[in-house]
Amino acid sequence: MACAALFAMAAAVEAKTVKVEMTAVETDVVVDGEGTTYSAWTFNNQYPGPVIRVEQGDLVDFSFTNPETNGRPHSMDFHAAQTDFLMHYRELRPGESLQYTWEAKEPGIFVYHCGASPMIQHVARGMMGAIIVDPKDKKSMPVADREYVLVQSELYKDPDDVQGMFDRKYENVVFNGGVFRYDPVHSKSGGHFLEAKPDERVRFYFVNTGPNNFSAVHPIAELWEDVWESGNPANRLRGVQTYMVPPAGAAIMDMVVDKGEGVVPIVTHSLTDALRGAIAILKVHKDATNLPLMPFIASGKVKSAAAH
Repeated sequence: MACAALFAMAAAVEAKTVKVEMTAVETDVVVDGEGTTYSAWTFNNQYPGPVIRVEQGDLVDFSFTNPETNGRPHSMDFHAAQTDFLMHYRELRPGESLQYTWEAKEPGIFVYHCGASPMIQHVARGMMGAIIVDPKDKKSMPVADREYVLVQSELYKDPDDVQGMFDRKYENVVFNGGVFRYDPVHSKSGGHFLEAKPDERVRFYFVNTGPNNFSAVHPIAELWEDVWESGNPANRLRGVQTYMVPPAGAAIMDMVVDKGEGVVPIVTHSLTDALRGAIAILKVHKDATNLPLMPFIASGKVKSAAAH
């Protein structure tokens, strides 16, 4: 009994509290290299929302605000949380706020999204993102030399056409909110390579926010060295050619780029989606620069109250 109490006290001491603050922002975002704008609903004025990163066992002190200048209710649904659905995932009307704490019990990569009605529209318009819960046991996964987050979603030309979303009338499929954002080969304008150095283990935290399509994630001329379903170290697969990620699903996928310099295109092998924008090209070269987890994401242009 005494030993159990000591272990419990030690765990409590090690756990830390991480503050996460989110604001619903109705804004215009740029979705391609030509400067095309899209009327988005976002978390913290970013499409997709910012990456949240905590450690297994952390307490997440979450606060969410829907400003009175917004025109619609919004909410937050963390797939990493085990909490009170009715109390914590409820819709907030403009001018309302919410605060609660939850424990990140399971390690992995998870979706978060708005659950306000109609949910399909709130997700499609950009209220979604990724949360990483790093495992407490640092030896449970190989150490990565480089990490990226890819969030796949469908882009609907008319953000007010909810029936079109039900009917899957999407224009593009994108990684991190941009048509060919990481593919300067297929992009009509702009586009940036992801980068890595030869012999690095490159880790992709992949999230599919849908709202409708499955993703078949494949590295061309490579294999996924390791794949972890939902990013949990217990769910390990080896030598995977293509990994299926459903809407609201996620996985960690590693590749080791040991073939020297070159490029590795990463696609959804649902080719109608890849050729509508869901291709990312990893450029492997000795002078690769260090990029953030979700590179080349710009903040939106917030609408005035009169525009709602």
